[in-house]
Amino acid sequence: GGLVTATQLARAGARVLVLEQYLIPGGSAGHFERGGYTFDVGASMIFGLGDRGSTNLLTRALEDAGQSIESILDPVQIHYHLPDGLQLRVHRDFDEYIRELGRVFPHEVKGLRAFYRECWNVFNALNAMRLLSLEEPRYLLEVFFQHPVACLQLLRYFAINAGAVARKHISDPTVLRFLDIDCYLWSVMPADLTPMVNAGMVFCDRHYGGIRYPRGGVGEIAKKLATALDGFGNGSGVRYRSRVTRVLIEAEGERERGRGTKARGARATGVELADGTRLRARTVVSNATRWDTFGRLVEERAVPVEERRWAERYVKSPSFLSLHLGVDAAVIENAVAARRDCHHIVLEDWDDMELARDAAGTLFVSIPSVVDPSVAPSGRHVVHMFTPSWLDEWDGLSPSEYKAKKNALADKLISRLEAKVFPGLSGAIKLKIVGTPRTHRRFLGRIDGSYGPVPSKRLLGLLSMPFNRTAVKSLYCVGDSAFPGQGLNAVAFSGYACGHRVAVDLGLRPGLPKPLDNAIAGLLSDARLKI
Repeated sequence: GGLVTATQLARAGARVLVLEQYLIPGGSAGHFERGGYTFDVGASMIFGLGDRGSTNLLTRALEDAGQSIESILDPVQIHYHLPDGLQLRVHRDFDEYIRELGRVFPHEVKGLRAFYRECWNVFNALNAMRLLSLEEPRYLLEVFFQHPVACLQLLRYFAINAGAVARKHISDPTVLRFLDIDCYLWSVMPADLTPMVNAGMVFCDRHYGGIRYPRGGVGEIAKKLATALDGFGNGSGVRYRSRVTRVLIEAEGERERGRGTKARGARATGVELADGTRLRARTVVSNATRWDTFGRLVEERAVPVEERRWAERYVKSPSFLSLHLGVDAAVIENAVAARRDCHHIVLEDWDDMELARDAAGTLFVSIPSVVDPSVAPSGRHVVHMFTPSWLDEWDGLSPSEYKAKKNALADKLISRLEAKVFPGLSGAIKLKIVGTPRTHRRFLGRIDGSYGPVPSKRLLGLLSMPFNRTAVKSLYCVGDSAFPGQGLNAVAFSGYACGHRVAVDLGLRPGLPKPLDNAIAGLLSDARLKI
């Protein structure tokens, strides 16, 4: 999200400095190399790299920055290994996927077709328009007059969650549970909490644009965007090992003196780094979570009431226990029923789907070397598996206790995958790297290592998800704590929206007259807060 915002603004003529606390760009969308293997930090299941339409936001972001990336189309999005022996593949070809659903759930195939028809209604509406900032009135007016039917179609679903739509057409509890986990694998929420707009985009883009893997690893996307930023020739760039510890806030009309200010009339004027360096800027964009932004970077007295309300509506999702393995290729190749599938989900008990303790919840597995052999040495495969885990599982442990728990739970994950999908896995491991929520907190700089926000209760779709502007002037938020939420393509959408909104505010892109722009945007924001 941050790199898309940065490249969009640099392209519009702004001088942009990205402050990256680590050695490489991308955060959880980065990768690292060890022992000849390339390991993705986070998910390897990538949406948004298609070559048509307008929802291929990663392709668009790279093209806008003068970059491109080779991606490999995956014929199967996910191979599910579920309770009671239920196995199901989500095929790239939509008709083949519907046939698979009909084979597994013949009594509900009519209802499933009706549900996916509504998903396609959402996707086709999104795919008809260029996706920019929904809090920029001129853009909204232009899009409405260009695509009135698509806009009205989207409005039908904006305040609805996927579970409500599914229950209109489907009654079988097992089918509804399947749709829960089909949402959970990318939103970390069951269908009842997953906005229908997000579900429509994901459930259809996997068939329209397809799941694609960037050759060389997921981190190649961030690396190319960072390289592009340096190449705009206007002084823009990325500064690494630069951890921001504070957003500098000033009362309107006076310099910040180290004291907090009331949010109304407050303005962001720069940041302070861990080494004490202060950098001044006309605009500050935070790619940290909102909890980090308004709980750590912005002083307590300057936190707007809107952010306090947001914190009441959303809670942190768990972090992950992650395991990166280098294994003998034979252990994958010998599993005839699964050897050609890159992504797997393992769950033994439906009641454990959201469990985030003891390595017993949903097990996510990616083997990107199945589609891109370049990420592993010859005769080897990369296996990345992870399961939700709360930070408090790992706090308060001595170094020896921490190490022992890491190894014990890693062995449990290996045993689960060995039992369900890849027999002999434990004896084929050549390299093992274990990460915990403490690892994610340290290297990704995210509060509690959290994956992002989830609703604290059932909300009206995306209506209460905040946009990029905040009540602190010149301070914007981008990433998974802003509309439309979690996922690499979603945060790219957030980056496009933020870049557009900031560019208009800086006078780099056309907008309505400022008083009118601010009045309409303020009304939209206030109305959403009251929902």
